[in-house]
Amino acid sequence: MRFLLTLLCFTLDLLSCLYVRAHTRPLSQQSSRWPVPYRRVDERPDVDSYCKALYPFCPNGDRDGRIPYMRDTDSISVYRLQAPVWEFKYGDLMGKFHIMHDAIGFSSAETESNYTMEWYELFQLGNCTFPHLRANASAPFWCNQGAACFFEGVDDVHWSRNGTLEKIGVITGDMFNDMAQWVQEDNQTGIYYETWTVRSDPGPNATVWFESFDCSQFVHRTYRKLADLGAKLSSSSPTKYTKVYLYSGEPTYLGNDSTIFGQPSMKDLAADIQKFYYTFRPHQSYVDFAISLVDIYEKVVVHKNFYLYYNSEYWHLPMKPPYMQIVYEEVPLP
Repeated sequence: MRFLLTLLCFTLDLLSCLYVRAHTRPLSQQSSRWPVPYRRVDERPDVDSYCKALYPFCPNGDRDGRIPYMRDTDSISVYRLQAPVWEFKYGDLMGKFHIMHDAIGFSSAETESNYTMEWYELFQLGNCTFPHLRANASAPFWCNQGAACFFEGVDDVHWSRNGTLEKIGVITGDMFNDMAQWVQEDNQTGIYYETWTVRSDPGPNATVWFESFDCSQFVHRTYRKLADLGAKLSSSSPTKYTKVYLYSGEPTYLGNDSTIFGQPSMKDLAADIQKFYYTFRPHQSYVDFAISLVDIYEKVVVHKNFYLYYNSEYWHLPMKPPYMQIVYEEVPLP
């Protein structure tokens, strides 16, 4: 029952976001290093025109992702920002399940300007977690890019009403400019959103098979970069973040689009992957959604199967109890 409640909450959030029109290795090769390293790219590719967001990405930011230059002598306050996902629409509903979004705020002493920086999905969370099954395509189609968004202003009410708005440090303008350059580079090479963190079990000595790459991970990377630049960051309260865990035995590498969906010998596997993701399709009626929940329970809990898409490749996860958890866990500031 706990799995179903967790899955229902998370799936409702994902499906509410699904308003879009939507390096090859031998099949037998297994990863010799856990967790599987997140694969960066040389530069961000263009987005397929099929992918369209219900809410435009970064509507108040610079369309080219530019960050303003600060004078070296400026003193800039750094703020930890956190609020429930889709707080603007659902209030604290997602917060009750600890499904939170993270960002960083900045305030310039010289210009008295405030800024918000966050990293999130170009086409909402659901599309980064599950694909679209297009009639004219044999392989599932993914709209799973994420990116950094920097814009002027900090919505104090949004962050403080049901979340966190806390000053955690002060940096110089020179530190800020170095960080901004790093953000530009990070944003061009780390482009795919990864929702799941996959572990062997919930225990402290568990093996991590795959790490997520999401809004909170961007915040952690930025904090570490600021610390490397000499910033002193501290919080008066525990710094907690949302993690969505899947639990499985050792994953099996399956292949990519061309090795699975382009090979007649792999048609059974291709069909099984298609059937798995069909249960997570968008725009379902209430009846179909109820049926899909039962199908998901049967696939994941009864048959202990899950297909993970990571680094543009497919992996099979032999699922284990408790199967899935949304955990609000502490990650100390660097």
